[in-house]
Amino acid sequence: MRLVRTVECLPAEDQDKILRMVDLLTHMSGLTYGFQNRTSVDAAYRKALPDGGRDIPGDDHFLAELANIPLEFAPGTGWNYSVSTDVLGVVVARLRGKPLGEVFAERIFAPLGMVDTGFTLPEASRGRLTDNWTYVPGAPPKLIERAVTSKLTEPAAFHNGGGGLVSTTADYDRFCRMLVGRGALDGERIVSPKTLALMTRNQLPGGADLAAISKSLFSESTNAGVGFGLGFAVMLDPAKALIPGTAGEFYWGGMFSTAFFIDPIERLHMVFMTQLSPSSAYPVRRQLKTLIYSAVEESYA
Repeated sequence: MRLVRTVECLPAEDQDKILRMVDLLTHMSGLTYGFQNRTSVDAAYRKALPDGGRDIPGDDHFLAELANIPLEFAPGTGWNYSVSTDVLGVVVARLRGKPLGEVFAERIFAPLGMVDTGFTLPEASRGRLTDNWTYVPGAPPKLIERAVTSKLTEPAAFHNGGGGLVSTTADYDRFCRMLVGRGALDGERIVSPKTLALMTRNQLPGGADLAAISKSLFSESTNAGVGFGLGFAVMLDPAKALIPGTAGEFYWGGMFSTAFFIDPIERLHMVFMTQLSPSSAYPVRRQLKTLIYSAVEESYA
């Protein structure tokens, strides 16, 4: 059983709870996302828990619907990008006794000065919102949602731990600078250096990479040489990943092609914002990384 040495001094029930929490943090929980379109379990998600989640009528409804859908695999036996982070969002909200958006605002957004980030877009900011598009090869791009008619100005019924925030490049840059700063920015400590170091170490069993253990079709999981920590993909070997980078770099990307990466060795980061799905439509993120690392003239690695 994974991590037993870390928790073996605890009662068996508490050990199991911690291990299941680790499975959620590493996306090894057996949960999935409906948009993967592979199995009958994915289909059940699309029916009961539409991707995006803003209109799901609250945490209790989300958990009740999720409990009625089978797992794709036994927890700890595979990796699949999933609603694991959404479940963790419910856990955080219940531990704090308030909506997840309020917790984020108090513990992250306000300390970091992220003034344009939240689950609900102020009507006064609607003019700054981008349209949302999808791309089908061989056809013109298709509009998913126009900014002027977006429902993002309406309060979200469900604060989705895995997505749904509205933000800006400037705000997310501050979040990334905090991560480059080992958990602190401008005197505000968000997470301890040791906690962040644990979060950004590969947690897959036996040091495996995603190519060996992933059951997901999500585009971020296709590379060899990439592991997964507690919420981040982690670069293990740039040579195997076939992309410039640094061992220990961590990153992730969004469904609509947004992306970020943090290189703690070179002390650099990238934030890329766009609104185009699927994220595999163009290899923009790989191209950006290649260009960025090609421009580095002095390396600390």
